[in-house]
Amino acid sequence: MKFTINKKILLQNLNNVSRALSNKNLIPILSGIKFELTMKGLILSASDNDIYIEIFISKKDINIEKEGKAVIQGKYILEIIRKVEDELVSIELLDNIKLNIKCGNANFNLNCMDYSDFPNLKIKENKKPIFININDLKNLVYKTSFAVSLQETRPVLTGINFKTNGKKIECVSTDSYRLAKKEIILNDKIEEDVNLIIPGKNFIEFIKILENEDINNINKNVEVYIDSNQVLFIYDNINFQTRILSGSFPDISRLIPKNKEIKIELNNIDFYNVIDRASLLTSEREKNIINFKTIGDHAIISSNTPEIGKVEEKINIIKEQKEKNIDISFSSKFMLEALKVIESKEVILEFINDIQPIIIKDKNDENYIQLILPIKTY
Repeated sequence: MKFTINKKILLQNLNNVSRALSNKNLIPILSGIKFELTMKGLILSASDNDIYIEIFISKKDINIEKEGKAVIQGKYILEIIRKVEDELVSIELLDNIKLNIKCGNANFNLNCMDYSDFPNLKIKENKKPIFININDLKNLVYKTSFAVSLQETRPVLTGINFKTNGKKIECVSTDSYRLAKKEIILNDKIEEDVNLIIPGKNFIEFIKILENEDINNINKNVEVYIDSNQVLFIYDNINFQTRILSGSFPDISRLIPKNKEIKIELNNIDFYNVIDRASLLTSEREKNIINFKTIGDHAIISSNTPEIGKVEEKINIIKEQKEKNIDISFSSKFMLEALKVIESKEVILEFINDIQPIIIKDKNDENYIQLILPIKTY
């Protein structure tokens, strides 16, 4: 194997593929990146047995002299390419045991790992894919992933429930204290409906890769291939495969209230800032409790932590039911994370009573809803 490549091109693709490197050294080969060079181009691969990333760099971006393949310790090759200074990098496999890297006056030799130990996790693209616009997919994940559970006691809650029905795709996440649901409508009907759970952290890793891609590609689609226990995402030159979580996701239809007693509209940025200031005097040990109370066309947001102090601030609201008021408490952390992904200037809060979930809506997006459970303070 022998080739020359632009440093920026190689570094960008190494950064993307390295998201699949294992942080644990239980299986040494999982800390390696596979290089496979043919006359068509260079394939970079990495896996932690949970996700598998494969990236293809076309021959038009590489000066190819000799084909070959090798597996190299990921963290070392990544740091070397990141820190060398010249524009062009020359890489050559020596005696199938060492990789020589030259850039300007720098010359590195890295020991290769056993190529035969590298896992082969690719699945066949044997079914018609689901095509999702890149921005729509980012939205689905961005607006739901923050609500996945970080606790492994209920593994299904660490994932995002990905469901299709006709032209509709729905993503839902919940940690049992809050819930986020986002829907999109496709132009074409999906031939075979699916209902599966994708690990939240894996889904987020794929979206992070997409964030690094050219913003001019906003009209491009991601291809989604679904197997019995794997999902393969293909975008441009990137293949990203993740396992599916086993188990049944909770039926959220019964969790979303059908009616409301009080509906409030308020400025999203102002509300976020008031909650943020009030949270300064809350304690994580006390669940970062904030009190929200309405009086007429105002809301009073307050927090009171005996060992820290007390704060109270008033904000203007628009309330449909003028004569009705609410006095409720909730986690400032949960509310801030909920408001952060609301895109419109106005946010809508709906209440049934002080013990039922708070319903949070984006005024300009009828296909998005969140719930937060209140906290009893008595």
